[in-house]
Amino acid sequence: MTPRHLFLALLAASALTAPAAAQSTGQSTADIERRLTAMEAEIGRLKAELAAAKGAAGGAATATAANVQAAPAPALETRVAALEEKAAKPAPDGFRSGGTTLKIGGYVKLWSAVSRYSAGTTAAGQLLKDFYLPQQIPVGGEATTHTNMHVKQSRFWLGGTTPVGERVAAVYAEIDFQTAQGAQGSERTTNGYNPALRRAFFTLTGKSGQLLLGQDWSTFQNVAALPETTDFIGPTEGSVFVRQPMLRYTANLSPVAQLAVAVENPESATITSASAALIENDDDAMPDLTAKLTLKPGKAELSLAGVMHDVRVVNDAGDRENQLGFGLSGAGKIPFGPDGRHDIRFMLTWGQGIGHYLGLNFAPDAVLAGADLRTVDTLAGFAAVKLGWTPTVRSTFMASFQDVDYPDVLIPAAANKAAWSVAGNLFWTPVKALDVGIEYRHGEREIMSGARGRLDRFELAAKYSF
Repeated sequence: MTPRHLFLALLAASALTAPAAAQSTGQSTADIERRLTAMEAEIGRLKAELAAAKGAAGGAATATAANVQAAPAPALETRVAALEEKAAKPAPDGFRSGGTTLKIGGYVKLWSAVSRYSAGTTAAGQLLKDFYLPQQIPVGGEATTHTNMHVKQSRFWLGGTTPVGERVAAVYAEIDFQTAQGAQGSERTTNGYNPALRRAFFTLTGKSGQLLLGQDWSTFQNVAALPETTDFIGPTEGSVFVRQPMLRYTANLSPVAQLAVAVENPESATITSASAALIENDDDAMPDLTAKLTLKPGKAELSLAGVMHDVRVVNDAGDRENQLGFGLSGAGKIPFGPDGRHDIRFMLTWGQGIGHYLGLNFAPDAVLAGADLRTVDTLAGFAAVKLGWTPTVRSTFMASFQDVDYPDVLIPAAANKAAWSVAGNLFWTPVKALDVGIEYRHGEREIMSGARGRLDRFELAAKYSF
């Protein structure tokens, strides 16, 4: 081999080691591919040089030597192929513990807001200070302005999957610091918040469907329909929003259709003719029965859900009274536009005796008037349009409402009658996993006396997901 040939061989060998070094120092796959391309070109030139040397020799002995010199080329190609396969292989997703693959995730979120109330003020510790909760909009007093900041909505989860024959067993647990009520850290000093369980369940999934046992979003709810918002929920009064213990089976009817049926934890929230304060009765005898049909044609998701709820209380005479509650909810998410960057989201729900499923219990399930228990009708919904201005900048505009129809009995003047809100936001994702958003919301609340209160809120939120 001539000195030039030796130089070219050393150059090719140095190029082979570069991708591995790049990977060890955290360089990108794109950089590795660029270096591999340069290396392949150098190997091609080396082959050409060796072939020319073989042709010029003209003798058997020289030809034999050239073949020996050419031998490294296939070896180099084999090594290149191995490096290409390694560079293309995705990084491990999660980590192993025995036969289980575990994953950890969540996000840290800073939320801040300047709020102006038209008719009163909020008490210390009220959830309206943390997110939009229409039933706490003040309806009496002078106009006030408040500024609040917190990280209570930060969330952490742990999940695991284990193959079980032809099925997969999975477990999932999730906490945040917004859900817990009670003793929390003082804003004057440490701002410490209580961790609280959001969801915790295990599943067994096969080709035909999935069995879930634990605490999850109610089957009556379509979480995919909720719009992107800086708020904790956003269109609160118009949303079905419940997490509770359940046993649920979801059957795969077809590649685009699923049917879920469940028995879920029951609870009846009522008021009396004398007081609008909600009462958790805990006298329920039958679980709630829920079902949801979900269709996923293309990138869209549509659902129709139903619930049956046995409202049960102990009346003033000490006797147990019950009324059958039921409801229907249709919801969906329909992407459109280039790359599906835009979408329409909606939810419309009607029911009797299902107030605690809607708007974080804006209305009661029923009214206890002496010994008479009467269910309350509710109609609620929202619509939202998301516009993806660029791959990293988007806006959502939303409107939401809830109307409450009480039975013909004496109703307290402070009972919630109606609420509605509109909001618009602008989100920017400057780097992967970081979302920054600003949002304006106007909301109104009306009570049975006819008194009204308004909220105008400007929000800023930043969230880093991991």
